[in-house]
Amino acid sequence: MNTSLAIRITGVILASVLSTAPALGANEKYPDQPVTIIVPFGAGGIADALPRIVGQELSKQWGVPVIIENKVGASGNIGMDYVARAKPDGYTLALAPAGNMTVNPLLYTKLPFDTAKDFAPVTLLATSPNVLVVNDGVPAKTLKEVVDYARQNPDKLNYSSPGPGSGAHLAGELLNQSAGIVIRHIPYNAMAAAVNDVVAGNVDMMFAGVSTVLPQIQAGKLRALAVASPERLPQLKDVPTVAESGYPGFDVTSWYGIVAPAEVPADILDKLQADIAAAVQQESVRQKFAGLGVDPAGSNRADFTRTIQDETRKWSAIVKKAGIQPIQ
Repeated sequence: MNTSLAIRITGVILASVLSTAPALGANEKYPDQPVTIIVPFGAGGIADALPRIVGQELSKQWGVPVIIENKVGASGNIGMDYVARAKPDGYTLALAPAGNMTVNPLLYTKLPFDTAKDFAPVTLLATSPNVLVVNDGVPAKTLKEVVDYARQNPDKLNYSSPGPGSGAHLAGELLNQSAGIVIRHIPYNAMAAAVNDVVAGNVDMMFAGVSTVLPQIQAGKLRALAVASPERLPQLKDVPTVAESGYPGFDVTSWYGIVAPAEVPADILDKLQADIAAAVQQESVRQKFAGLGVDPAGSNRADFTRTIQDETRKWSAIVKKAGIQPIQ
């Protein structure tokens, strides 16, 4: 081999090594600056509280601030779009509720992002079981009695939700489809209003997160008939699941995950998943989650991806069968 050729080959190899070294070094130092978690809803709710709790623990681990920023509007789509367009370096993440990843793509025909292509799932952060509650005016003490009453009195019963396409709305439609009944949907603009009108007797029933309605159940203002999760809840040990009440496989569990822009490097995503999973297992974090009525998760990236895919297929079939019209 002549000297000039050897020099050229050596130069190519050296250039290749040097070109990859900065990227690897940068990722090994991650994070070395503040990390922002975008919450696509307003302050004060569970979606806002969860990343603040975990963010405090991550900040201790990393030695850098974790900033929680609320970007509200369009049922969470504005905040999600912001993260989809963010620089894919791991410093901008999103708190992603189930509806934003699985239902909104079915309901909005002109989303500026593709949930399957524009986000990298990091981890399932927490799950929140739902419970079917009725007010005292409903002549039913069990889910079976509700179904029997609905069959004998078509279209007389109604249920509330915080809006079309919400988890509470789709849970009601799933019950209608599973039991072959018609319970009319009454949409509201917020969860608090939807719950308050059930308590007041203006609406008969609704599916809601246990953390939202547990105080009213304990105060005797609402009656819990069934839990819409695979297992009974420690807070409501005497309340059967919907599956136990005759509808196997009925599962409407709300969940909250962390996602990143799609092109974030895999090693950064792996570190995020591992560190967040470790954070949610801290006893102080678990206690705070319990106070909110949610269960810590921390799933790996592959499992979280499958959860999103499975739930998208599930809700797609329910939305189609219910005839819920997309929002233009």
